[in-house]
Amino acid sequence: MKKTLIIVTLLSLVSIAAAWTAASSADAAEDISKPEELVNASLATFNNFTADPQMTWFNANVGAAKAIVIYPRIIRAGFIFGGSGGSGVMLQRDEKSGAWSYPAFFTMGSGTFGFQAGVDVAQVILLVMTEKGMDALLSTNFKLGTDASVAAGPVGAGAKLQTADVMAISRTKGAFGGVSVEGAVIKPRDKWNSAYYGKEVRTVDIAVKRNVSNPAADPLRAAIAKASVK
Repeated sequence: MKKTLIIVTLLSLVSIAAAWTAASSADAAEDISKPEELVNASLATFNNFTADPQMTWFNANVGAAKAIVIYPRIIRAGFIFGGSGGSGVMLQRDEKSGAWSYPAFFTMGSGTFGFQAGVDVAQVILLVMTEKGMDALLSTNFKLGTDASVAAGPVGAGAKLQTADVMAISRTKGAFGGVSVEGAVIKPRDKWNSAYYGKEVRTVDIAVKRNVSNPAADPLRAAIAKASVK
């Protein structure tokens, strides 16, 4: 019994370490070292989604989302043990005016266990559809599937729609095929928030109170606003 417990503990520790390693690999692979670069990459990712003919549900529902979280690159790598990680931006939609906030910065990472091999790179967008999902996003950190339900957004003709607090849509090429973000932990990237706006700010200051701005993000906000009125 004790031997089994030790083995399980060691496996858990290795899995956690793999997740952090994958997240670090994501930062290196992205070659995104500044928040400005992440905002520009997020705009390119969003345009890729809206131009993709398979993303009919996504295009039809962007305007209904309470918030959107864009991850230009989620890296998942592993052999036996694997992990995924990446950085993204979140913009919240004002319920009354429909205007989108300036971006707040987040990380996303998770650990997985299985007989895996290869490297997978994906673009992932989360549409936050409910108040529960929004509350989770504004917390210190939360886990998809635990603190807020998550389902894969339908892609392509005939895809079945599931309902959840957060709808995850991905575009991916690589060894693993599709991407599941079930169990992923999302955390605010406070240092990048402060660097981008020139003072110490929290996610709520950016997305809810809206007492900071950066004109460099206006093209991203405009692209989302345009897609929201289709």
